[in-house]
Amino acid sequence: MKRKILIVDDEQDIRDVLAMALADMGHDVLTAGEGEQALRLFREASPPIVVTDIKMPGMDGIDLLQKLKQENPETEVIMITGHGDLDLAIRSLKCEATDFITKPINIDVLEIALRRAEERIVTRRQLKEYTEHLEQLIREKSELQSRLSSLGLMIGSISHGIKGLLTGLDGGIYLVDSGLSKKDPRTLTEGWEAVKLTISRIRKMMLDILYYAKERELKTERVDVARFADQLVTLFGKRMQAQHIEFVSEVDPLAGELEADPTYLQAALANIFDNAVDACLKDDSKTDHRIVFNAHRESDEIIFEISDNGAGMDSETQKKIFALFFSSKGAEGTGLGLFVTQKIVEQHGGRIKVRSIIGHGSIFRISIPQRASAEGLRPECGTPALRAILNAEK
Repeated sequence: MKRKILIVDDEQDIRDVLAMALADMGHDVLTAGEGEQALRLFREASPPIVVTDIKMPGMDGIDLLQKLKQENPETEVIMITGHGDLDLAIRSLKCEATDFITKPINIDVLEIALRRAEERIVTRRQLKEYTEHLEQLIREKSELQSRLSSLGLMIGSISHGIKGLLTGLDGGIYLVDSGLSKKDPRTLTEGWEAVKLTISRIRKMMLDILYYAKERELKTERVDVARFADQLVTLFGKRMQAQHIEFVSEVDPLAGELEADPTYLQAALANIFDNAVDACLKDDSKTDHRIVFNAHRESDEIIFEISDNGAGMDSETQKKIFALFFSSKGAEGTGLGLFVTQKIVEQHGGRIKVRSIIGHGSIFRISIPQRASAEGLRPECGTPALRAILNAEK
């Protein structure tokens, strides 16, 4: 194989003979008459092989060998020595020289030394490739284990969530059937509202799963903040009224516009509303529960705040609340909702914070810039496990 080779010898005749012989072998040859010049050429051209005399004025071959190894430990250095310089040759090998040849130089012997150097270069490259391949295999194995673990957690979490939703749906259907058989409009209405609420929660859960699983770009548009917020008030007001929770809306009509994907931003806020309702229903320490929704502008950001006076969370739960598959509701939650909420907010270039006190309630604060950034619009990737499922269905 053609290589770039640097020859270092203080004798011009030896340099010329070696350069001619190596050129005939097809190599690209550089020559230097002393150590400092050799170092300069080495730094400029980075030859993988250096052939140098041991005895030279100024910087000798051993010193040059050590400096070359400091510059690039993988450099193959072949030492040229006289018959009486065996001790120097052994010393050079201890300093990690590749080989040594003796004067007068036999070109066949030099060719054998070069072949050994070439074999070391090839072996080192192959070893590096094998090591990188092995590391890649280890990474892939680790990733596969992570995918399987993630898939198991996802199936378990969603199964628990679906079980809870089906229980709610069965309860609603029972009330509808009871209302029809007894011709009781009140029971019929109550059952139908329960069915609609459960269907809405199923739709929201599927939206969470799809957002988590698939790569998608936000479909942003200019959204009137007040109108968007009022739609949320209408959407969730009835549910809170049905649960006997006071719902207070504090929407600034002059909040202006926001560049956002309204479908997914609504889904993000819906998860927080659901969390607030569940926190109120979970709280037995008080009879009057309240949820406040605030939407306003601060500088160039739109702020959405949802506060409740429900059960509240301890500090440990607050640290984990946005983690994948973590649910403070136990078997009743999927552990996807607030994780997806955080991802949607971040994809909009925004931030989400939570403050909570046990027994007093929680405040979720979302800040989103009014103008969408290109960075924020990049696709949010789901986990490989879920993408694998979706791809298998295509």
